Amino acid sequence: MQKTLTEIYEARVTAGLLRPDPAQKAVLPLLEDLRRWLEDTPARKIGLFAGLFARPVMPPKGLYLWGGVGRGKSMLMDLFTEAVAIPAKRRVHFHAFMQEMHHAIHAARQRGVEDPIVPVADAVIRDTRLLAFDEMQIADITDAMLVGRLFERLFAGGVVIVTTSNRRPEDLYHNGLNRQLFLPFIAMLEDRLHVVELESPNDYRQHRLAGTQVYFHPAGAARGRIAAIWSDLTGGASGEPLLLPVNGRIVELPRFSNGVGRASFWELCARPLGPGDYLAIAKACRVLILEDIPQLSASNYNEAKRFVTLIDALYEARVRLICSAADEPERLYIEGEGTFEFERTASRLREMQGAHWGEDRA
Repeated sequence: MQKTLTEIYEARVTAGLLRPDPAQKAVLPLLEDLRRWLEDTPARKIGLFAGLFARPVMPPKGLYLWGGVGRGKSMLMDLFTEAVAIPAKRRVHFHAFMQEMHHAIHAARQRGVEDPIVPVADAVIRDTRLLAFDEMQIADITDAMLVGRLFERLFAGGVVIVTTSNRRPEDLYHNGLNRQLFLPFIAMLEDRLHVVELESPNDYRQHRLAGTQVYFHPAGAARGRIAAIWSDLTGGASGEPLLLPVNGRIVELPRFSNGVGRASFWELCARPLGPGDYLAIAKACRVLILEDIPQLSASNYNEAKRFVTLIDALYEARVRLICSAADEPERLYIEGEGTFEFERTASRLREMQGAHWGEDRA
């Protein structure tokens, strides 16, 4: 017999993968109702004449789960999406999804489509019954002007939406340009989604990392400890690739779960990535685990320059960094061009090891 979400949650608590939290557990019955509806209701028919003879089956309200960082919002959404036994589901970071929509709309306009939002939204509706967004936030006027019509069509097409956010709906796009044009979208969210605050007093990511070693050297001896930190922060999830559209390209973060990214130095710094790519990664992650930082010198100067840019992006975004490296920060780059510039990076790596680093991230 299929386990309920509550039973799955309790099993993970028993296994030591999660800590029991009444606020988290209280959200599970609402998610269980959505799961049952998705699994028990036949997929809608899609096609030219699909809507002519029968009214579409409208789904129940989705969920807008908001609260402070590290409370377990992403973990609950991941637990839910993993358990829903339907193929037409997608879990995606909200920023990445909006970038994808902008690119698709631009491509439709290039083809001469008069109202490009319609075919772009319909393509999502055709392939997706459940959309799970992580970290809904609106900071860009182009997003603010698009989401209303886009979500209106997704809701009308019967897509179930579950999203997490650090802000209440009414605080989205706060003080944004032409915000009065954005207010109908807020009303739509409050009408079509259950708005639930995750009121847990605990910041689990910070509590787990506070006072914990986050910089390991030499790298080879730290693999087991890094793996244990990953398992603890993600609730035992294996992680999925996070694809971030940036300026018409796709930047891949190899593993991502519960707001935590994981990659090797070579995966992020040996590829031709630039500041915009690293800013997108920093925006997507609350915590980044970066493994196998090598000794840096003139022989890997380009990789070292990218590493400096990556650390700058993580530092400015107040991302919690956990890493394994060949040596201490001050001894990573001790010869060749760039050693002087690297002193600032070494200083930042030291500062980012502080027990309370990242707690003030907005």
